[in-house]
Amino acid sequence: MIGVLNLQGDVREHVAALHEVGARSRLVERPDDLEGLDGLVLPGGESTTLSMLLESTGLFDAIAARLEVGDLPVFGTCAGLILLAEEVLDGRPDQRVFGALDAVVRRNGYGRQRQSFEADVALGSGEGPPLPTVFIRAPFVASIGQRVEVLAELDSVPVLLRHGSVLASAFHPELTKDRRVHRLFVEMCGVSEEAGSTGGLFG
Repeated sequence: MIGVLNLQGDVREHVAALHEVGARSRLVERPDDLEGLDGLVLPGGESTTLSMLLESTGLFDAIAARLEVGDLPVFGTCAGLILLAEEVLDGRPDQRVFGALDAVVRRNGYGRQRQSFEADVALGSGEGPPLPTVFIRAPFVASIGQRVEVLAELDSVPVLLRHGSVLASAFHPELTKDRRVHRLFVEMCGVSEEAGSTGGLFG
């Protein structure tokens, strides 16, 4: 069972994507909803608003505790990446982040809403078909630590990262029909696919 944070962002789209790769999901709105989960998706949205909502619901500390233990794989997209990062540039001084991803990111690093764009990126060494991506007020990854694995880049800048049990993307994989990123996360969670998917991350 994979949880999808239901506070803001593309919640339904992530739920649909998980269903397409054969994973069951549960909406997460309070700390008790974390019980029994194999993984958690942090959708995009507005990172400072998400941070405040996580605080007011008690979910921030509950998720942080699970991340510290390392028993809950987490996938953050766009604002979710910001929340997972070690350091955020151009964020609010009082904005809390989980610090589970050894990376420095810049909020709205690719521009505001009207600078949103789509692009094809290569996954891994590029042996498979390009991955279509959608960038909406996307964070820019300024630097990463040595333990972070870069799974995809755009113009030599990391846009899909993995750090242990943490997966993070600067783009919105839920807004395209390509399900390789969600499939990877399901595999990270140790959840067997029940239907609707074939091939690996790069196939």
